Parts: sequence; structure tokens; C-alpha cells
Amino acid sequence: MESTIGLFKTEVIGHEQKIWTTWRQVEEATAAWVHWFNHERLHSSIGDVPPVELEQAHYASTRGHDDPVAA
Repeated sequence: MESTIGLFKTEVIGHEQKIWTTWRQVEEATAAWVHWFNHERLHSSIGDVPPVELEQAHYASTRGHDDPVAA
């Protein structure tokens, strides 16, 4: 978690190089970064796909396996 926070601070808070004047500016920049991080960023350790795609594929492949067995 600490490395994610550090990445966020480096890429958003520090990189923007602007003075944040309202909490809404920080909130909007944070929401945009989180969306990118989960939906657009290619993650090399999971086959260069965004995390959300891997999660969707996982749930699609396991759907139905938790259904109760008829007695």
C-alpha cells in the first residue's frame, strides 16, 4: 500500500506541479488517477492487461462453480 501511495504522490500530486486550491481539485485528480490505475494501466506481471480486465476474466471463468450441488 505504501508504494501505491508513493506512486500516487509522485504521479499526481508532485507531477502536476500546481498549487491545489480546493479539495475538489485534489478529489477530481485522484478519481482520474484511480480510474487510469485500474482500467487503463497495463500491468506487466499479469500479461500486460489492465487489472479490471483480469478481474473480469477471472469472474467470468469461475461463474457457476459456486452453485450449490443438487441433493
